[in-house]
Amino acid sequence: MTELRKRGGGGGDPDTAENISDKEAESDDRLGLPGDGEGEGDVDSKTDAPDVPVSTADKDNTPECLNKALKGLPPRWKNYWIRGLLSICMISGFFLIIYMGPITLIFVVMCVQIKCFHEIITIGYRVYRSYELPWFRTLSWYFLICVNYFFYGETVADYFGAVVRREVPLQFLARYHRFISFTLYLAGFCMFVLSLVKKHYRLQFYMFAWTHVTLLIVVTQSHLVIQNLFEGMIWFIVPISIVICNDIMAYLFGFFFGRTPLIKLSPKKTWEGFIGGFFPTVVFGFLLAYLLSQFQYFVCPVEFNSDTNRFTVECEPSDLFVLQEYTLPAAVQSTLGWKTLTLYPFQIHSIFLSSFASLIGPFGGFFASGFKRAFKIKDFANTIPGHGGIMDRFDCQYLMATFTHVYIGSFVRGPNPSKVLQQLLMLQPEQQLGIFHTLHSHLQERGLLPPAAVQAE
Repeated sequence: MTELRKRGGGGGDPDTAENISDKEAESDDRLGLPGDGEGEGDVDSKTDAPDVPVSTADKDNTPECLNKALKGLPPRWKNYWIRGLLSICMISGFFLIIYMGPITLIFVVMCVQIKCFHEIITIGYRVYRSYELPWFRTLSWYFLICVNYFFYGETVADYFGAVVRREVPLQFLARYHRFISFTLYLAGFCMFVLSLVKKHYRLQFYMFAWTHVTLLIVVTQSHLVIQNLFEGMIWFIVPISIVICNDIMAYLFGFFFGRTPLIKLSPKKTWEGFIGGFFPTVVFGFLLAYLLSQFQYFVCPVEFNSDTNRFTVECEPSDLFVLQEYTLPAAVQSTLGWKTLTLYPFQIHSIFLSSFASLIGPFGGFFASGFKRAFKIKDFANTIPGHGGIMDRFDCQYLMATFTHVYIGSFVRGPNPSKVLQQLLMLQPEQQLGIFHTLHSHLQERGLLPPAAVQAE
């Protein structure tokens, strides 16, 4: 460790202005943090973006067969066909993953999370590695493991309670999960402090913040995606599908009718595409909600069956997924001639989800566009030809996942009986008996306990 500190240079007070080297000042300029000279609309000016090494993300990785088939087309139409064909392939893959069940979906979400984290951290590493400072990538991946351990450990304790109760080691991990998580994070925090190199403190703290913001954006929100999935696959499929629909429809309306720029961060985005994508998305979400609400496989909460050691999606559908008759307002009755309308309550919720996906969701993409322009890159990576990296496709999805989770907690979900039961089963026998007698007395007072049960008592 002393060797790392020697790399920082000579003695003197490292915190005085006299000892801040030109190289550290240069590092500030490369990150574009102090004195940002960005002018309106001048997103590519040399003064507002760091001098980042050229990324392979900006290279064309379109398959040769597609290049040959589309070589006679103008660039605009060539990109249109490449994006279209790859979109069809990705949507087909999405249907296949849904067919394979909840465990596959969870695994895919984890893989997407890791790839998005890698793409964002790689951008930071291209700035960071030129200074030959230690442990940035190692610590970034270590913190990713720690945060995933914390979030998914909580998920295991909530949804796999029966398995945890059977295994003594899992009982220990579940009981002290938060303390273990904090200890792991604390170890990484100490490693970061010990890795600090004199004359580059500021840059290292920039990168420390970079890692934590990336964890907040990627890991936290991907955890919410899985939480939504456990509420029922419909809460996973519909939000993702309406974001995809809005993205496609906004692109098509903008491609054919776009004339008026929407925002300077994304010059290709137009008001025509933004508005044109809204109405088809609401209609699509409404129809998709009607279709999926008819199947238990999509509407039932995903639960782990300890007897079969498999996920199950069988239940009596809640009122949210039972057809109900609604009386229309008088103005609508006089216009349409209909007095009532029969639909699933979830279809009403889908309108709010679709509206958010169309009006607020795109701001996740604008945020990502501003980030990429700050570092003079076109895409986060070149994983998908015509689309960029995985993060380029999921910038709006993460924002949508957070909204869906908050929406469920605020307007839909009540207490979860299965979670309450799992927590009760984790208590000591005398605590369980105390709760039983309290609940028994409460039900007797309300007259809800059957007479046979009262006599037996």
